[in-house]
Amino acid sequence: MSAPPKIAVPELQKVTWRTHYALFMLAIIYIFNYIDRLVVSILIEPIKAEFGVSDTLIGLVSGVAFALFYTIFGIPFSRLADRIGRKPVIAMACVAWSVMTMLCGVTTSFALLLLCRIGVAVGEAGGSAPSVAMVSALYPPAQRSRALAVLLMGPALGAVFGLGIGGWIAETYGWRWAFIATGAPGVLLGVLLALTVREPAKAPVPKELARDEGFFATLTSLLKTPSYLLIILGASIAAIAGYAIATWNPSFLIRSHGLSLKQAGLLMGLGGGLIAVLGTLACGWFTDRMTARHPGWQLGAALFGSLLSIPFCLAFYLWPAGTAFELGAMPIPTAFFFYCGFAFFGMWWSVPCFGSMSLLFPPHKLAQGTAMLFMGITLFGVGLGPLVIGVISDVLEATVGEEALRYSLASTAGLLALSCVCLAMAIPRYLQQVTNNPLAPVETANPLRS
Repeated sequence: MSAPPKIAVPELQKVTWRTHYALFMLAIIYIFNYIDRLVVSILIEPIKAEFGVSDTLIGLVSGVAFALFYTIFGIPFSRLADRIGRKPVIAMACVAWSVMTMLCGVTTSFALLLLCRIGVAVGEAGGSAPSVAMVSALYPPAQRSRALAVLLMGPALGAVFGLGIGGWIAETYGWRWAFIATGAPGVLLGVLLALTVREPAKAPVPKELARDEGFFATLTSLLKTPSYLLIILGASIAAIAGYAIATWNPSFLIRSHGLSLKQAGLLMGLGGGLIAVLGTLACGWFTDRMTARHPGWQLGAALFGSLLSIPFCLAFYLWPAGTAFELGAMPIPTAFFFYCGFAFFGMWWSVPCFGSMSLLFPPHKLAQGTAMLFMGITLFGVGLGPLVIGVISDVLEATVGEEALRYSLASTAGLLALSCVCLAMAIPRYLQQVTNNPLAPVETANPLRS
């Protein structure tokens, strides 16, 4: 059997200020993507009080409903981005989800809030995968993990601003203004992206691959890629734990450690979020450095960080309530020091997994391949994470009362361990593909076009 054709991929010979500006704009937009996604987690308690709903229903609005519609629209928007360009799709999506976030602040019932969160999900479905694909096209492989790390600071910095500032706005002006204030900047950012950023040049596609595949043909070819399903599975399981933790941590600090709404938001957002930013950047640097020595570290870095995060996760949730010291008027729980370790390593699965997509798929399928990864992460992570923890908490409440959420969240350590198993199984399959059929780089004289 003849070897499959090597696929030409742009190898950028010159990274200019325009390249960095495009990355900057995409990173800022991705931060607001997660601000608008995560701000609801700091608003759980006032929303519950106003609408009189259970933890399970909160898990529905912050999880399943969001994930389902994000997943449904993710693949079509990514196919559109692969065809017409990533920039226009990202710009339109940013404006759409920002407007829907603002509308969440004027809802008069829980049902309307649910519909607006669905609108946020539909808009964000057009932002994530095309952004990863666009950054991968902007930077050469030797710099790609570091560039993706800058982009993928979005979840961490989204937590910083979404939880920190969102909590302050909610406590000062009410939860509705938190939605309005965090959604408004995205409208301007979408317009700026459309007007000031250049689209990366498209790589040439060999004739034997240039035919226009239908949706199911493309999907089949993606799923046949060695290691791909295991990467999706490992990332999705890690995302279940990650999104559950991001959604319920403020409530855990309020219920089990006695913090106020503003204190919990500041501690998780500014404290944990900034440490997660450092962890994400360190992961990008570590992945590029180690992958230069051996290609297996592209996924090995994800396995390494995920393994280190597990003991920190268990210690944070099982450590008894108690204050280590006070920072001004804010008590710092002793358990928070363990969370700092988890925040640093907890997202190390993301940068290497997303970076591996550009080495598994050609440019004309990259956004779609990345969208499938986002689909798994969102459907399982966003969809199941908050809901499962909410259900377990409701079940345990009859037995352990206010501490139910503590033990429910501690179960996420088991999910992280299962994710590590999937990543370990994916590494040899990934190595087989990138060794036997590497994507062949080609030079491009003009990496950016208007």
